[in-house]
Amino acid sequence: MHLVDMHCHLDLMANGPAVAAQAATVGLGILNAGVTPDAFRAARAAYANAPTARCAAGLHPWWIDDGRCGAADVDLLVEELARTPFVGEVGLDFAARHRASAPAQTEAFERIAKACADHPLPKRLLTIHAVHAASTVLDILERYDLTRSAACIIHWFSGTSDELARARRLGCLFSVNEFMLATRRGREYARQIPTDRLLFETDLPSHDGPGSAAELMASLERTLATVAALKRTEPFTLANEVCAHSCELLDLHGATPEPTPTETAAPSTNEAV
Repeated sequence: MHLVDMHCHLDLMANGPAVAAQAATVGLGILNAGVTPDAFRAARAAYANAPTARCAAGLHPWWIDDGRCGAADVDLLVEELARTPFVGEVGLDFAARHRASAPAQTEAFERIAKACADHPLPKRLLTIHAVHAASTVLDILERYDLTRSAACIIHWFSGTSDELARARRLGCLFSVNEFMLATRRGREYARQIPTDRLLFETDLPSHDGPGSAAELMASLERTLATVAALKRTEPFTLANEVCAHSCELLDLHGATPEPTPTETAAPSTNEAV
């Protein structure tokens, strides 16, 4: 294994299964973050034979906000969580355009957290969306003591420095992508996050249409190069540590990290999905 994408949306690519097949040939691990329970069930079948892809069962707060998902979808996800260790994308988004649905989002995330606490599973992992809502997310994780029973990963962290410190104290992990690193605050947060709490992600695709394993790998390599420079460490050493931890989290046995970092390119802007 070269690198692991700890937050990717194969389901939103026109050719997700082909990308997963490509990933296996280039030593790329992928956590496919589902946005609805139905999408997870479809992905579980579509990627069953993809050796380096893992699928997480999720319910994205945007889908709650715009009415595409409701209480029945939360029920379906809770049912899945009794037997599915990988969870996400789940969480809260209280940005202005999504704030009206904050109560419904919070109720759903609370039920998801309770289901994870009620059904502890080996290798339990959550990849969590927290936009203008980090404190509320952390309140819920703390209420159900989830950071003790699960790997709780906040993807593309964008909260305050105090919230970052609190998340670190609680034991959260953080997945970093090149879009986060395009901001001064994002770079400073990446510098502060301890290596044993640090993971890499792409959050791709950023547009409709097909994707490729090469695109994912290039994005991860740019992230690796930038973070290594921020931490004043060798990319190879950093990649070894982060990849080994990612492989452990996703149960990707037999992975041998051999990173091949490329020169950092300027990232495009994007919004966290």
